[in-house]
Amino acid sequence: MTNGAVVAAVGGSVQPGWERVRDAFARGQAHDPGAAQLAVHHHGRLVVDLWTTGTAAPPDGRPFGPDRIGVLMSVSKAMVAVCAHVLCERGVLDLDAPVARYWPEFAAQGKVDTQVADLLAHRAGLPAFTDDPAGVGMPGHLDWEARVSALAAMRPVWVPGSAYLYHSLTYGHLVGEVIRRVSGVSVGSFFSREVAGPLGLDLWIGLPERMEHRFVPQFAVRDAPTAEQVVTAIADLGLSPDGRLAGALRASVAELDAVIDALRTRQGRACELPAAGGIGNARSLSRLYAALIGRVDGVRLLSSATLDRARAPHTDHLPQPAPLDRLDGPDRSRFGLGFELPRPGEPLLGEGSLGHAGAGGQLGMAHPESGLAVGYVCTAMSWEPSSGPDPRWAQWTAAVREAAGIPARN
Repeated sequence: MTNGAVVAAVGGSVQPGWERVRDAFARGQAHDPGAAQLAVHHHGRLVVDLWTTGTAAPPDGRPFGPDRIGVLMSVSKAMVAVCAHVLCERGVLDLDAPVARYWPEFAAQGKVDTQVADLLAHRAGLPAFTDDPAGVGMPGHLDWEARVSALAAMRPVWVPGSAYLYHSLTYGHLVGEVIRRVSGVSVGSFFSREVAGPLGLDLWIGLPERMEHRFVPQFAVRDAPTAEQVVTAIADLGLSPDGRLAGALRASVAELDAVIDALRTRQGRACELPAAGGIGNARSLSRLYAALIGRVDGVRLLSSATLDRARAPHTDHLPQPAPLDRLDGPDRSRFGLGFELPRPGEPLLGEGSLGHAGAGGQLGMAHPESGLAVGYVCTAMSWEPSSGPDPRWAQWTAAVREAAGIPARN
């Protein structure tokens, strides 16, 4: 107990000046049944390396610590984006070029002018692998060739570039296939060789069998909304329940459920599911973001110019596809090129920061001006009903900002 408040038992270390982050992390995890890790780099140096076991017993009976790894969900999207930006810096990928330059089959069904940047910014009009409300013809979720073929043959739900909507799973296959066409290897192989390898990261898109003993599964503490609940909730906007957008929304939720189930198996973890199937720990996630904004042991992944382009708003000027545009407000999602940008429900580290959250509470982010990079990984998937940020983040985020000297938000 601290000042009468319930706190979680926390292991790990913090550097001098960062002690309040430990206390804030303990308070934030006090009522969380799951285990969690929090790591912070400041100007390339690891200053916070913490973990807590939660109130639930470890599912495999082994102790939880900083080296255990788990599913990162959509935090994985930023890992994919890094690969695309690395190829862009090498001059072999132009984000303003049509996707069909690298993936000719993609030009079908009115997609000839769709740009690579549209894929990264969720503007491509392909939010699910099918727009059929009955799900007819949806390929197996572990079959890469079937999934990318379906996307190449699909007619966009809206004119690419004219609107945006989160591509929860298709993002990984869309951007990942471009990376495969350009580099000659899968996105998981490229990430391992060109990003994780030089930095010594415990991050994977496709988990090697030799690492299975380190894996800790997630569990849900609240049920996620069902496909029908999502469509019903927005029915009063005038969304046709039999239309292509409603079908895509249903399919997207169903596909996410299928992927979550797949990631509970060895086959699913071995498969490359780049939009949601990245696996790793907080220490490596923080180190990855630190190498985006500065040097870490002599390695910097992206130049300042590339980083600035990646974190520039690329959807603020666009609506969501009608009739979802009626939901647009101050807390609508904001995207750069492959990264989420700050908004009230996901403030990250404040204006100028970039990052990506993952379903259930995972989070990776950086603030270039302050030199901050953060990774947070948790095993309890909480689907909070509120529109605000995950309550587990709030206290330690404020403590991290304070320790780094970032002024408090007004």
